[in-house]
Amino acid sequence: MPVSTATGRFLVLAGVFICAACGLVYELELVALASYLIGDSVTQASVVLSVMVFAMGLGSLVAKRLRRHAAAGFGAVEALLALVGGSSAMALYAVFAWTGDWGGAWEGGSSYLLVGFSLAIGLLIGAEVPLLMELIQRIRRQDAGGAVADLFAADYVGALVGGLAFPFLLLPLLGQLTATLVTGTVNAIAGGALVLGLFRQDLSRRACWLLVVANLGVLALLASAAVLVDDFERAARHAVYGKDVRVAMHTDVQEVVLTGGTDGRPLDLYLDGRLRVSGSDEHHYHEALVHPAMNGPHARVLVLGGGDGLAVREVLRHDGVRQVDVVELDTRLVELARTDRALSELNGHVYGDPRVRVVAADAFGWLRRAPRGAYDVVVSDLPDPGITSSTKLYSQEFYGLARGVLAGGGRLAVHAGPVASRPRAFWTVDATVRAAGLRTVPYSVAGRDPAAASRSRAPRDWGFVLASRARPQLRTPPGTPYVPSLRADARAAERTRLTGLPPSTLVHPRYAD
Repeated sequence: MPVSTATGRFLVLAGVFICAACGLVYELELVALASYLIGDSVTQASVVLSVMVFAMGLGSLVAKRLRRHAAAGFGAVEALLALVGGSSAMALYAVFAWTGDWGGAWEGGSSYLLVGFSLAIGLLIGAEVPLLMELIQRIRRQDAGGAVADLFAADYVGALVGGLAFPFLLLPLLGQLTATLVTGTVNAIAGGALVLGLFRQDLSRRACWLLVVANLGVLALLASAAVLVDDFERAARHAVYGKDVRVAMHTDVQEVVLTGGTDGRPLDLYLDGRLRVSGSDEHHYHEALVHPAMNGPHARVLVLGGGDGLAVREVLRHDGVRQVDVVELDTRLVELARTDRALSELNGHVYGDPRVRVVAADAFGWLRRAPRGAYDVVVSDLPDPGITSSTKLYSQEFYGLARGVLAGGGRLAVHAGPVASRPRAFWTVDATVRAAGLRTVPYSVAGRDPAAASRSRAPRDWGFVLASRARPQLRTPPGTPYVPSLRADARAAERTRLTGLPPSTLVHPRYAD
């Protein structure tokens, strides 16, 4: 050994610590990116974790055959893990961007790749432990229980550091792509330095040179990718959103992208890769969401979500509105809606109106502290229901809180997702609102621009639920913008009704398709 026994053991355990931290970063990166690209965060996390743990078991069995060549095997495993794990984010994003609209047999291409990376990374991580166990025993023989305890202690502490570093340090400072490339670089340096520095006497001259060349090649590839990551992300973004991207930013909550809005081109707003607002058809959505709820007293209005200001625009078209409170978690989206010329023109510069007050808060937590009976109208302008971070905003508990802030005769309007493509989720929203003690009138509105829908693969209709303590009347107030065929839309939605659906709750979400 080129160092003392104590120093050698410390360096091996330090290598275990670093490799464990890197492994957990790869795991969290796959979960985070898959949730953003594919959606349904619970499913993606379950797939990644279960496949990876299964593969780790297989990797441990395979590594038993490499124990006679533990140093060379560990060096090869770490070089390959650094390459696969470090490039996984870029590969997954590339497949999503350039093949996401192929359809056919490649309809779930991103999901297939996610499983493939989870399997490969899990196999390599699983192979680390038996090889490290052999290496640490070569430094100084000790009882197996003591060696396992030392090894797992370093492994688990490293996993803790990697798990905390990813959301609090790597992601906000570097972003997902660069953070994963940097992690792969650290992984390659740590693995190569450990083997070449401590155990080179176990390697033949040929194996030593092969390991040096492999690690240098991996580092060169990761460094090249890091240099080109901005150009890659820009090209991938254009592949997803078109070449008319004007604004692209990662807030503390989500990715926000604006396209168009200049030279007569319609403005589109994407949140986490999904079309949220299309300037060519958004008026159909916001008019149908807001105007039926304004039929009755409407001096005090609460908008949950809706940071783009477009629902507020429709609220302010009604006479007699004295107060509009907007509860939006993403303050940077609100600031963009206030300052971006095209988006602020589209929303009618509502954030300059003295009647509008913005509260930066999670809607669920804010409703728990809101005064009872304070609002005549509550408009829930939130993303489609699903097993994501928005699930609690479509729960029975959430609607119970919304019911509590309604004044007598007040109305609640809920965006409930598309009816045609997700009828079960839509009717689950209706059942959940009714379970909260409100009577409902569900309805849907077509009218999405076919070009926008085909470009973004967005649903072609919107579903809503209008609710109050007494059965609400589905019509718009006299003298206000007319929403055509509301009754016909309600009848069309009613024909798709699914009966007997249980409500969705915090502890039992029911929006998975």
